[in-house]
Amino acid sequence: MKTINPSELSPMQVQMILQTAVAPRPIALASTIDKNGNVNLSPFSFFNLFSSNPPILIFSPARRFLDNSTKDTLHNVLEVPEVVIGNVNFNMVQQVSLSSTEYETGTDEFIKSGLTKKPAELVKPPLIAESPVNFECKVIEVKPLGNEGGAGNLVICEVLKIHIREEFLNEEGNLDQKKLDLVSRLGGNWYGRTTAETLFEVPKPLVTKGIGFDQLPSEIKNSKIFTGNDLGMLANVEQLPEGNFSADEKVHLEAQKLLLEGKIEEAWKVLLTQ
Repeated sequence: MKTINPSELSPMQVQMILQTAVAPRPIALASTIDKNGNVNLSPFSFFNLFSSNPPILIFSPARRFLDNSTKDTLHNVLEVPEVVIGNVNFNMVQQVSLSSTEYETGTDEFIKSGLTKKPAELVKPPLIAESPVNFECKVIEVKPLGNEGGAGNLVICEVLKIHIREEFLNEEGNLDQKKLDLVSRLGGNWYGRTTAETLFEVPKPLVTKGIGFDQLPSEIKNSKIFTGNDLGMLANVEQLPEGNFSADEKVHLEAQKLLLEGKIEEAWKVLLTQ
């Protein structure tokens, strides 16, 4: 295993490792405004959800490595503590990337990127019409994390109102994960895309209490066929089926196929010896 001490690398080298390893990251497309009414639009992948009651989003405009300067977005939220955060899907990702260009202060990235402004209801910065979901937020705190290039500035935002484009809802009126087609940020120039083909579900062990790896029969736990994922699925049952279990690799392969289809109960039945 390669071991790295961040203090022995340049901040840029550390960031490259972090951005590649801590991924995928959602993208906040932040619409802000300064005290003179100049609008700014910029994407940030140092971003996530941190609370639902109250609803809190946090993104971080970091200091530039080149000259330790700070971004217009940061200046704006300090002058006018409001922001609209739009999420980003595949249909708009190239325009969002264009909006990240280091244009001169006062440049309207909505115009440069071709993205569309819509009036917000509670805050001064405009909504992003192309974003599937827009969050109108008030900035409740800006927390600097350092004074040198690469240091982040946490912009802690409370969501005041949410706007959802109706084409991204399902029949029940809820957001449809498959329809959203969201993109995420990876390392370097890489992005990820959450299409219907790449999505999968993992039942959360919140209501039930799985037996755990330690309670799996030795014939199953020591199998040369089952992967960690396979065993994790088998261990997420509340109780073992009664009976003896096969150590036959052919049986394990048959059960594995069922696990790939999410058929855990059927896989356990196959593993029982007749």
